Amino acid sequence: MSEVDSHTDGARGSIFAALRVRNYRLFASGQVVSLVGTWMQRVAQDWLVLELSGGSPVALGVAAALQFGPTLLLSLWGGSIADRYDKRRLLMGLQVAMGLCALVLGLLDVTGLVTLAQVYVLCVLLGCFSALDGPVRQSFAGEMVGSGALANAVALNSMTFNTARVLGPAVAGLLVAGVGTGWVFLINAVTFAAVLVGLARMRPAEMFAYTRAPREPGAIRAGLREVRRHPDVVLLLVLVFFVSTLGINFFMTLAIVARNVFGRGAESYGLLTSALAVGCLLGALTAARRVGRPRLRTVVVAAVVFGVCEVAAGLMPSYPLVALLLVPTGAAQLLFTSAANAAVQLGVDESVRGRVMGLWMVVLLGGTPVGGPALGWLAEELGGRAPLVLGGAASVVAAVLVAGVWLVLQRRRGRRQAGGHSCTGTLASMPSR
Repeated sequence: MSEVDSHTDGARGSIFAALRVRNYRLFASGQVVSLVGTWMQRVAQDWLVLELSGGSPVALGVAAALQFGPTLLLSLWGGSIADRYDKRRLLMGLQVAMGLCALVLGLLDVTGLVTLAQVYVLCVLLGCFSALDGPVRQSFAGEMVGSGALANAVALNSMTFNTARVLGPAVAGLLVAGVGTGWVFLINAVTFAAVLVGLARMRPAEMFAYTRAPREPGAIRAGLREVRRHPDVVLLLVLVFFVSTLGINFFMTLAIVARNVFGRGAESYGLLTSALAVGCLLGALTAARRVGRPRLRTVVVAAVVFGVCEVAAGLMPSYPLVALLLVPTGAAQLLFTSAANAAVQLGVDESVRGRVMGLWMVVLLGGTPVGGPALGWLAEELGGRAPLVLGGAASVVAAVLVAGVWLVLQRRRGRRQAGGHSCTGTLASMPSR
């Protein structure tokens, strides 16, 4: 057994098991720095769009749609590339491309030349690179730590993401109020260097070996066929799509809640986003303690709790109470996405994991081009609270329906077994409790 193997196996029960692997430590440390910049840019970009559009919620939704729209077109292709080529080198190239997008937007902004149309164009470019980056980065976790610590690595990735999500928006709010949005974009461009350094210092010999997919026609269809063989994975992806599209997309309207509902500035928007991120960080800490493949019941319960908390946050009468309710909302959201992500990755063959993670990115973010403008329209027509209340309610309904379908399939499986028929590739592969 190699040193990497022994570290991974010996720490499976530890909340920081994956961090015992040197390559993963380098990756995670670079991600913390870069993701702080990413969240700073996200807050600054939302605020810039509102300023350029005169506070239009629809313009904010359009920007989100343009940035996440490429996910629908490119994520599956990105997953296919991830299964064929060196993921570490792919990630290095993509970090450079995304850093250049931030640099261009920052230069346009600080020189006073920026227009809403330019922001939209850069949203599309950034969306294209992010659509390719997502499945490569998601499937790279297994290559760094192996299947034994994959669930822990997924949770720690979420912890890293949300640590940055706590710091980034709060810092961005202060910077936007003090020096304007342009400098935030320039700072973000510099932070991509942290990821590049971490990736460059990795030891390829310590990566977990996997069989690279051959370059052949129909590679994406082969990945989809693998997913179809596992009804439990299909059901999870359906639930993730509806909760993400109708519920999780509400974070894009927090700027509207701060500005239009409570009449506050960029600092208050940053604090709302940070409150949500604090909850997500708590959820990540809880998820990191779990060992093995997450259970369907965990995913469904987390979706229900998330929806209920989101509705409650939307109904709160004051800004401090909204911020307070965003903490449990974020915790439940993270538990839901982290458990579903690990279950999907561990539910398919590792040779198609990149393509399956491409499908995961489509499901998780692909609804944003529809959900973003729809939530913006709801906020404009029914008020800034509507996206939270209606999105949370829809998440609860989706979770209940998926649980109902799962029970029906379980009963059918039981009847087939009682009749002496074998049953493979069913929801039985995921424990119910």
